[in-house]
Amino acid sequence: MRERQFGGGVLALAEGDITGFRADALVCPDNAGLVGGGGAAGALHHAGGREVTEELGARHRYGTPTGTAVATTAGQLPAHVLVHAVGPIWGGGHHGEPELLTAAYRAALSCAAEAGARTVGLVGISMGIYGYPAEEGAAVGVATVAETLRAGAPFSRVTFILRDPALLPAFERALEGQA
Repeated sequence: MRERQFGGGVLALAEGDITGFRADALVCPDNAGLVGGGGAAGALHHAGGREVTEELGARHRYGTPTGTAVATTAGQLPAHVLVHAVGPIWGGGHHGEPELLTAAYRAALSCAAEAGARTVGLVGISMGIYGYPAEEGAAVGVATVAETLRAGAPFSRVTFILRDPALLPAFERALEGQA
């Protein structure tokens, strides 16, 4: 299963590179300093270009805490807005990681909605160098997006873009498990 309707929107799964994905809003799994780094965050900052870096420096020079998100221009990316969401570093699951990850997804979707987005592309927040396990991370991400769509969020489509094909089965199981 690669997509499913929840409320008025579709939650979809796709393999690929988020930097080339067309959507109204793209979600960048950033660090608290909002300085890019490696993985998807580094790729999105680089592809977005100078406009993204300059706006972050001007508006969010002190970063944003784990579990929150901020929005900037998307710069050269094929989107209108780039949402920078800060997820938790995995520490074994007993340090509030599920709650912080849920908060990061909610904050990202809220920023996208406030920016008027109808379509959103995102990756598995915290599932790269932050070490969040695939099954647990996929379950939190899919459940939070499904809940947001069921609650009436203004999105027609929210797509998880997964660069690592090994993550796809975890997201498919999480999607199938939604009631």
